[in-house]
Formats: sequence, structure tokens, C-alpha cells
Amino acid sequence: MVEIYKTELGLGTAAHGELEFKDPNKAVRLTTNMTLVACARREYSAIFLFLAVAVVVFVLHNMEILQFQNKANSTIIYPSVPTAPDINHGLCKFQPLPPEDAREERHLIDLIAWPETPLLPNPFRLEETSDPAHSTFTILPRRGGGQWRVGDQLEVVIKISDFKGRPKKSGGDFLLARLNNPNLAAGVAGQVVDHLNGSYSAVLSLLWEGRAQVEVMLVHSSEAITVLTRLNVEQPDRMRFQSTFRAGSVSETTTCNVCLRQPQYPLCNFTDPRTGEPWFCYKPKSLNCDTRMTHGTERFVQDIKAGEETLFQSDINMKVNIKATGPSTIDVFPKEEGQPQVKSGIETSGLFGYYHQGVWRALDGTAVRQFDTPATIQCLRSKEVHIFGDSTVRQWFEFITSVIPDLKEIALYNPGKAGPHMSVDHVNKILVMSRFHGVPIRINSVSSNEVRFAASEIDGLIGGPNTVVVIGIWAHFGTFPIEVYIRRMQSVRRAVVRLLNRAPATKVIIRTGNPKALTLFYALTNSDWYTLQIDKVLRTMFKGMNVHWVYAWEMVMAHQLPHNLHPLRPIIKDMIDVLLSYVCPK
Repeated sequence: MVEIYKTELGLGTAAHGELEFKDPNKAVRLTTNMTLVACARREYSAIFLFLAVAVVVFVLHNMEILQFQNKANSTIIYPSVPTAPDINHGLCKFQPLPPEDAREERHLIDLIAWPETPLLPNPFRLEETSDPAHSTFTILPRRGGGQWRVGDQLEVVIKISDFKGRPKKSGGDFLLARLNNPNLAAGVAGQVVDHLNGSYSAVLSLLWEGRAQVEVMLVHSSEAITVLTRLNVEQPDRMRFQSTFRAGSVSETTTCNVCLRQPQYPLCNFTDPRTGEPWFCYKPKSLNCDTRMTHGTERFVQDIKAGEETLFQSDINMKVNIKATGPSTIDVFPKEEGQPQVKSGIETSGLFGYYHQGVWRALDGTAVRQFDTPATIQCLRSKEVHIFGDSTVRQWFEFITSVIPDLKEIALYNPGKAGPHMSVDHVNKILVMSRFHGVPIRINSVSSNEVRFAASEIDGLIGGPNTVVVIGIWAHFGTFPIEVYIRRMQSVRRAVVRLLNRAPATKVIIRTGNPKALTLFYALTNSDWYTLQIDKVLRTMFKGMNVHWVYAWEMVMAHQLPHNLHPLRPIIKDMIDVLLSYVCPK
């Protein structure tokens, strides 16, 4: 079935400057119990058995339809209705998980635990916070002396000071590091280790011959992390969503979200009956829940304490490079035969790739090929590509459609870029589809019937060797506690497991999140710090499964182009080359 979304909320456009800032509303948590009704029968004779089976099939069919309609469209939850025990996380209240899922959730939360950050004083004083202008990094000499060689690991010591030049005594700052050489179009992301005392180490792998420039960036001070942590607990509803309900000439619009404040009136429960994905709206005063017509973004509510906005200043203390105390470049020489590689004494996780001569080179064993238009057509001939996620994988749909001449997008009369989108090449029998992952999605008003959860859509695929599934879910979860994302991806993972069980030859490719340019708005709604946590959760949850990865975080980090929520076209081309290398490895 071809489905239609409408306009996605313009990210990075002037629209964000017009957002309304008001105090939060009140709302409530609601829960739902989904049950299946089983019918029993006894067998007496052949004729009675036949009649009994016929009756049971008829009843179950109609009960299933009624149950779906009730849960998806018209369930009303009143504040006085007793609910199952829940797990409180600030404003959000989560239903208990099955034991295995609960253990995984606890493990993932522990895995991404950030070093403790300081409470902010009242009144707030910026001069006592981390300042990149007074902070420094130093390249340590090669262990054992001698020249740097390909395969060695370079170690950098970073010292953070405040605006008065006083060394910080605690950790928790968010730092990024990389090596690059613009002349060679080479770059690789580094890994930063927090020593919890105001000092940090960055470990960088030397992977090409020639000059290598070290860059260290303060993304957020530890004090900014304190604010971001508090907001996702206390104000997960700061990005407000809404739905319009309509019956005849009567229309009402109410607020919707996963996490809502205590209401004075009942809520409509739009929890997905198939996956259990929660979504709730305040019930209209005079209309039923099943009259819901649209989903959209209402507004962003900025409610931070006085002075805290100064922690999120571009070119001052947010995504600002730190200066070196000495040289910031080294010369890397070829590895000599039999010479041992110099490794850092700091334990780090493995790299997944780097750029050299403008080409992404994977370090996970993937042979990345370069695909021109004929090679792309040959690879995708007689295949279906189904893309589920946010606008950062919609970019892939747009790129593939643009490079294959006979791949024409079918006009679905869906204004804007929310989708779903479909392109068809009848000559080469190529189908490419893209659709959003379901709420929460930050878009202008779209039909609520077009908002489908990715897990349900994946369950609807047959799969097989000619089916490619792309998953890119991350950019719309930055205002919620991490439990919301974990539970969403547990649902998606179960759908992927079911798909691979019934069609093991299906190619499943997962795109990670990526760093972006930050403004105050983006910092408070979709910070790189939160994207990094999502990245770790995502990789851990799908580790060991028969899926493939496009490591967008490292690809954007290592590239010469600036960080962007929607990476520029050269990076998208590199991502598509990785995708096609999985689909057509030879």
C-alpha cells in the first residue's frame, strides 16, 4: 500500500527562530493492557467440530477487529483508573519490562553512564565553567622514541580550565578529537578518555603516511551536560506535539507525547496494538478519541534557568577547538618490516574506518567499492530497498533516486519531505521506498493514519535476497530519557529478528547518528552528547546480529566537511557506497 506523509518540520531553518517559549502544561501517564481472548471448544462429532471451528473463526476475527479499533483509536484512560506498577524516571513513567528486556535496559543505562557533573550554583556564574580558550592539549612523544610510523597510536593529553584560567578539578566535559590531512583528504576520529580530574586523553590511530593534524574540540562543558541531563528527566515534553480531532464541523486540537504531565481530564491512548509503542493525547472536551485526524509539532518550550543559555554559545563554549601547547601536527612514516606498532597505554574500543584520498576505508573487514551510476543500477537491479527512519536516511532515498536516470519518484501528493516516498525503475525493476519511523516525529500536520511504527512496517515485509532494509532511527529522540529510545529499538530489533528468521538472505543495514552543527535550539533538543549515547546503545543492542553498519558518526567526524545534521552530498555518496558494498560485495 502506498502511504502519504506531509511536511517535515524544517530542521535548521528560520522556523526554529519563531518557536514559542512557554511554561509546560500538566499531563499524566497512562498505561494499557493488551490481551488476546482465546476460545475453547470440545469435539463431539465431525459435523459439530466443523460448525464449532466456523463459529470460533468468525468470532475471533470480529473480536480482533474490534480490539484493534478500540486500542488504536478510541481507548480513554481516566486519571482515577488503577494502573499497573510503573518505573518512574522524572516526568516519564515506564511500564515494567519482561525480565530479560529489563536486564538489558539496566545494562545499557550503565554502559552509557556519564561521569558525574557538578550542580550549578545559584546564582549561576559562567566564569567557573569550562572554557576552551583557556584549555590546552599536548601531543605526547612516541613511546620508545623515534619517528611516528603507520600503525602507531598517538596519545594527546587535554587540560580543561575555566574562564578565569583555573584548572578544572572534575571531569564530565564532552570532547571530540580527530586527525586530518586536507591535502590527502584523509581523516580519522579519535577516542577520548575522561580521567575525572579535569584532564583527558585522546588516542588517535596513525593510518596514513605524511602529515597528520590533531584537532581537539570542546562540544559541551560538564556544566552544560548537567543542564542536558536535567532537561531529559524534568522536561521530556519540551518538544510539544499535537493532534487535531474532527467530527463534522467540530474540531479540537490537544497536546500529545510519550511523557505527559498530570492532566485534569482523561487521555486518549494511541499505543500501537502490535508493538506496544506508547503514544498519548489529551482527550478533546467534546469529541471521541477515534476522531483523531492529524499529528504534528505544536511548539518547542524553552524553560532553562537564568544564565544557563550562556553554556550553549557557538564560538565561545560549544563546539570550539582547543589550542595546542606545542606542535599540533606530526609526520608519519611508513611502517618498517618487523617493527612493532606503538600502542597507547589507554584501553579504547576499535575504530570502524577512516578517510584517505577522499575514500572511506572500512576497518571492520568490509571491502568498500566505488559505485558509479551503471554499477549502482547493476547492484540494485530487481531489488526492493525499504528505508525506515528519519530524514537522515531519507537523504539516501533522494540520492539513489537522483543518480539512476530511470528511477522516477511517483507523485504521492504528499507536500514536503515527510513521506512516504516511492521511486520505481520499471526498466531495471528497482523499487525504493522511504518512510518515517513513527512518532515522535517533528513535522507539520500530517494525517494520523499515515504515522506508522517501523517495527510494524518491517513485519509486513516478505524479505529475501532481493530485499534491502535500511534503518536509521535517532534524530527525533533527543528530548527523552534514554529508556524511550531503548524500548523503541527493542521493538524494532524484535521485528528484524522475525524478518531474518523468515528470510535470512535479507540485507539489513543500520545507519548510526552523526554529529551536527549546534545552536541553542539543537543543543536543547538533539545534542551531539545525546546522539553519542544513542550511538553506543544502538551498536550494543544489535551486536552479533546478521546486520550491517554504516558508521555515520565516524564518517562525519573524519571528513573535512563541517558537521551537519544532514551530511553534505559527498558524505552521502560515501555512505551509499558502503550500503551498496554490503548489497553487492563483488
